[in-house]
Amino acid sequence: MRASERAYRSLRQDIVDGDLPPGAVLGEVEQSERLGLSRTPLREAIGRLVAEGLAAPAQGRGVVVTEVSLAEAGQLFDLRTVLEGLAVRRAAEHAEAGEFSVLAERFEAAVAPLRAGEDPAGYYGLTAELDAAVDQACVNPYLAQNLRGLRVHLARLRRFSRNDPDRLAASATEHAEIARAVAAGNPELAGAATTVHLQHALAHLQSHRDHPAPTTATPPSPTPERTP
Repeated sequence: MRASERAYRSLRQDIVDGDLPPGAVLGEVEQSERLGLSRTPLREAIGRLVAEGLAAPAQGRGVVVTEVSLAEAGQLFDLRTVLEGLAVRRAAEHAEAGEFSVLAERFEAAVAPLRAGEDPAGYYGLTAELDAAVDQACVNPYLAQNLRGLRVHLARLRRFSRNDPDRLAASATEHAEIARAVAAGNPELAGAATTVHLQHALAHLQSHRDHPAPTTATPPSPTPERTP
């Protein structure tokens, strides 16, 4: 892997996880020392982050991590609904049924443990597998590329949410329904199931805008690239 790609992936994940919070300065000297890279590949990586909207020049401060707020959730979900709906419909037309049937079974198996309060890390890994499978099966690299970029911004919204066991269990059920519809080769059902899931996910986020979590001294947990 090229040094600039390694720097880009590391910085992007730190931004998503909140280790580089909004307003953090991406100083070339500091970050190159932290990552053990020269400044040239780091400069390339920061340029990519700026192009993606994850960082921006700030007068007198250099380049800083951009802000993200729940006020943007509706706009992001409007775009997500269009892109993911199209992707799953195309996937349903082209996908191998077996892969998505197995994913559906794994989501169904995750429901009870999630409702019982199991650590959701494995579940988020499973949603990433579904995303990758849809990206591959939709047979549209431009669509898949735009979805990957969008998911990074969506992942940053998770710091406003909570790992609510009931919502996670419901989300796993919704993902199972999406995977089943793709496996069945039913584009309309896959699209409808995706719309329902995204409506529920947005409502969950907005409920935390209206009733924010209390501030604690505990640092936030790592943030996967997916909202519940």
